[in-house]
Amino acid sequence: MSDMRPLIACRALEVGYQGKPILPPIDLGIVRGELLAVVGRNGSGKTTWLRTLLGLLPPVGGRLERAPQLRVAYLPQRKVLDELYPLVARDVVRFGVERDWSFASSWLRREPSAVMSALEEMGAASLADIPYRKLSEGQKQRVLFARLAAAAPDLAVLDEPTSAMDRVAEREAFELLDGLRRRRRLSVVIVSHYLGIVEELADRAVLLDRDARAIVIGAPAEVFGDHTFRARFSQRAHSGAAP
Repeated sequence: MSDMRPLIACRALEVGYQGKPILPPIDLGIVRGELLAVVGRNGSGKTTWLRTLLGLLPPVGGRLERAPQLRVAYLPQRKVLDELYPLVARDVVRFGVERDWSFASSWLRREPSAVMSALEEMGAASLADIPYRKLSEGQKQRVLFARLAAAAPDLAVLDEPTSAMDRVAEREAFELLDGLRRRRRLSVVIVSHYLGIVEELADRAVLLDRDARAIVIGAPAEVFGDHTFRARFSQRAHSGAAP
């Protein structure tokens, strides 16, 4: 990561609802090419923080700074996407890419060759004309990663993208995403419960703990060794087990 200027930075950022913070202030800059994993138990504040990062919720306090013309792609949880796509795979890649921090602006207007190039990069070209709903979980993930590739964002935000996948498919999906971010120098913020692969591939981890009103940021091994993490999780991160 040669360019250490943040693409997006939280400056004493407080997140919450109706003016009430649910977590302590957070200071964090996300740089180009970084994979940042967000971990925490259900209800810990992960989704609230992500929605604030995306501009879908206003900060309760502090501020959020973005690089000029920052391009962001957002993949919500798969159970949301599956219901929205009566489309074939190539149309999923072409349509519905998040830009300018607004769900209302579906902006991808690329030539078919760019769509197919992205599918080929993710090893999914043969799936182009198959209805998305008929794909396996692993195939769906390849198509969604192809959508990220076609959108060419600076920052990708993913909320539990490998839920409903078995461990073999989940690891394959993480490795595909890691390869994409390295080739494109893509910054990735990902919420995941797969702690083993987080420890292996993430540059940094962020533990959010609403109940303890704690935030821990650092290398994955440091975060997983922190007393706050240990108090919340009964299994060690390297086991790969979900919390």
